[in-house]
Amino acid sequence: MPPAPARRAAGLLAALALGVAVLAGCSSEGASTDCGLDACTVTFDRGVEASANILGVEARLIGAQGDQATIEVAGEQLTLTTGQQAAEVGGFAVTLDSVTDNEIKVRVARNAGG
Repeated sequence: MPPAPARRAAGLLAALALGVAVLAGCSSEGASTDCGLDACTVTFDRGVEASANILGVEARLIGAQGDQATIEVAGEQLTLTTGQQAAEVGGFAVTLDSVTDNEIKVRVARNAGG
């Protein structure tokens, strides 16, 4: 068995590689993302064509008005209201966290069973 420092170094490198893989799987235009293994929070900029590729699907802002936003996730359009229960689409649970004059914040999470 390798000495303890070698095991720690190998574990650190494995964790770093996983983190890079997770980050490499996300890209965006007019949006920022904060992703973990099974969920991402996407903050869309208002007034631009905003989209993000997260968790293997595209999330795109269609529009927003008041406390509602219409987004497209995995090819399906949803109109969400802040505070409502998550909407299920394509194996994901989608929640509208907030709508402001400058941005729309959405959480997309993989369904536990899907």
